[in-house]
Amino acid sequence: MIPFSIGSKERSCSICGKKSLTISQAIGVCVNCLREGSKHSLIQALNTHASSRHHWGLPSLPPRDPHGIPCNLCSNLCRIGEGEKGFCGLRSNINGRLESLSNPGKGILHAYRDSHVTNCCSAWFCPAGTGAGYPAYAYKPGSERGFANYAVFFYGCNFDCLFCQNSSHKNIASRQTATLQDFVSHIRKDRSYSCLCYFGGSPEPQLPFAIKASQALLKENSDRIIRVCFEWNGCGNPELVRRAAKLSLKSGGNIKFDLKCIDENLSLALSGVSNRRAYENFEMIAREFYEQRSGLPLLTATTLLVPGYVDSLEVERIAGFIADLNPEIPYSLLVFHPDFLMSDLPVTSKKQVEACYKTAKKHLERVHVGNVGLLGLGTFTY
Repeated sequence: MIPFSIGSKERSCSICGKKSLTISQAIGVCVNCLREGSKHSLIQALNTHASSRHHWGLPSLPPRDPHGIPCNLCSNLCRIGEGEKGFCGLRSNINGRLESLSNPGKGILHAYRDSHVTNCCSAWFCPAGTGAGYPAYAYKPGSERGFANYAVFFYGCNFDCLFCQNSSHKNIASRQTATLQDFVSHIRKDRSYSCLCYFGGSPEPQLPFAIKASQALLKENSDRIIRVCFEWNGCGNPELVRRAAKLSLKSGGNIKFDLKCIDENLSLALSGVSNRRAYENFEMIAREFYEQRSGLPLLTATTLLVPGYVDSLEVERIAGFIADLNPEIPYSLLVFHPDFLMSDLPVTSKKQVEACYKTAKKHLERVHVGNVGLLGLGTFTY
């Protein structure tokens, strides 16, 4: 991988020459030049993605072999040539046959017990954190202390975020395999689990396993509360996304979309791929399912406030998009912690948080700020 320094120092945009503490070496240009769409604005970022992915043995871009085997699990729509891997690293074309490390009967994951109240991004409004939906969807009228979430960390991802907070998902060689039978049996035996949350990486490349496992769990445990939740980038196959949404709707869970940004060039720079499908899937769930359980939100979104890149202009457009669907949909702004290949940026400033919060509140009724401890504050005044 390209080595990057830790800690902030002023850098110059390679296009306009602007100097700032919030220009990351991994991207090499400022957000304004990215938004202007110059053909040169993405060169450094795409080189960074390619170098990093080479380190992990992953293709630099979604493969597009016209004679390759198609994979339609996510919006990358890989066509995997013989001897190649898909973008997520979980699927390969071996002698003209698509081989997958994950399938409906097994997952590549690390799962663990996370006692309530968890660090879940939805804890500020969900049943586990607040008792919302009691008694149909929560064991207690308040926070479910004494119960736990079964946190399922999937290896592999259909994005390549330079600021990834969970980059260990790329180390697929260290994977652990869970059969569907063992997975379901573990949760069935421990009745203190009231939540099941899939994250990672991101669940999209392993949605067939997540959906089948969740269906089995809900069928075998109809006498108890097990909320099925997904935390993802949102760029999955629409039909699989729809099936996942039905499981969350039925069980009292929620689906969190990580709407990282809305500008197409910024998405390519930060995450290596387009995130247009995320907005299409978000709208689909909002229109088809949200009103069926409006008292307990099925759908939520978060945005990580990456200094210098994900600013109030991005938040304005994202919040406006959500509000056009339903202004009651919960939206959480997350304070950025320097990590992975963007460790040269500072923590999100209080000034940026306040500006983005005020911008979001112009459009939405329920706005929250997460990771406030990184600001050095015990609380954040809204």
